Amino acid sequence: MSTESVYELTAPTLDDIESLAHDIYDRLPAKFRARCGQILFRIEDLPDEDVSAELELESPYDILGLFQGTGITEQQESGTVPSEPNMVFLYRRPILDEWADSEITLGDILAHVIVHEIGHHFGFSDADMERIEAEVIEG
Repeated sequence: MSTESVYELTAPTLDDIESLAHDIYDRLPAKFRARCGQILFRIEDLPDEDVSAELELESPYDILGLFQGTGITEQQESGTVPSEPNMVFLYRRPILDEWADSEITLGDILAHVIVHEIGHHFGFSDADMERIEAEVIEG
């Protein structure tokens, strides 16, 4: 990489993170996506004050992502169809901090967050999520 290009580098924007999230989601196994239904990604720099208070976060940097919606187990128990689409919030600045503090790629961090945020709410075991995440990362 030339010195000139290093000076031109910028942190990924909210739109960059969203684009990467969609790419990662599209690479998830079809069986996983089929159970998820319609998922929207919402990218924000940090969680809002309500989320921070509800989750009792010490810092807004303590969370990389959050699932909001109705998981499959909740749908089965209540017998209702959700009125709003499920959403995965990805928090850009904590994700970038994690990326800067590790030797893990940004894509791998996002894959981990996306799989785990969705997986926990759709009844996947940790072993299932690790296998799915490995499929995405190893491509």
